Amino acid sequence: MKSTKTIVLIHGLFVNNTSWAQWKTYFESQGYKVYTPANPGHEGTPAQLRSNIHPDLTQTGFEDVVMNIVKLIDTLPEKPIVVGHSLAGLVVQKLIEMDKAVAGVSIDGAPPKNVLAPWATVKIVLPVVNFFKGNQAYLGSREWYHRAFFNNFTKEESDLLFDKIAVPESRKIARDTLLASFAKIDFKKPHNPLLFIGGEKDNIFSSSFTRRIASSYKDSSSTTDFKEFAGRSHFIAGEKGWKEVAGYVLNWIKKVNA
Repeated sequence: MKSTKTIVLIHGLFVNNTSWAQWKTYFESQGYKVYTPANPGHEGTPAQLRSNIHPDLTQTGFEDVVMNIVKLIDTLPEKPIVVGHSLAGLVVQKLIEMDKAVAGVSIDGAPPKNVLAPWATVKIVLPVVNFFKGNQAYLGSREWYHRAFFNNFTKEESDLLFDKIAVPESRKIARDTLLASFAKIDFKKPHNPLLFIGGEKDNIFSSSFTRRIASSYKDSSSTTDFKEFAGRSHFIAGEKGWKEVAGYVLNWIKKVNA
């Protein structure tokens, strides 16, 4: 495998690319060129996006998110390592399947269409998927973010984090992962190295569910690794101890991309 010094950090739902600021600085300090693209309809600051919903947001689907990253990758001088959180964990799986990256890291990643989610996941994402709401944008309440994202924080701390990172979301993206054939993954296909990371206290995608997604890959010649971090919530990349997670990712990248 050709070694690369390029990383693309991909954000998930309910946040935008500003959520990767600390990770971008961290990996740049380690000598990497780091890109943090915004998904379509997510360009701007969270406060701006809450005040003025982006006109493209409600029409943005899962394939749009993936192809937006493909468009960026195709302009780069080398294939990157891709790192994605939550919904973007599935984007990472898709990019690896498309051979657009030399390695991929899925952090608290969403499942593909062909892996059935447990009821605990369905229950917490149901408000955004809600088919009775058409293509209206979805913005989780402060209470929803505290339950789903910031459960390791007090309500007061959670509300401050809401102001800092919460954004309106496209219901179409979430629904596509359930309905669109593009959201399936071919688990039998040989692939470049993949690392799956789960947080023990993740209330959206449990660590055991993340392990199940990772174990769905069947090619014994391909690297598929899994790591659980104790005590971490779905906000694993931003809460206290994020640098330990980033350091683990860095060491894994060095191992598989030597």
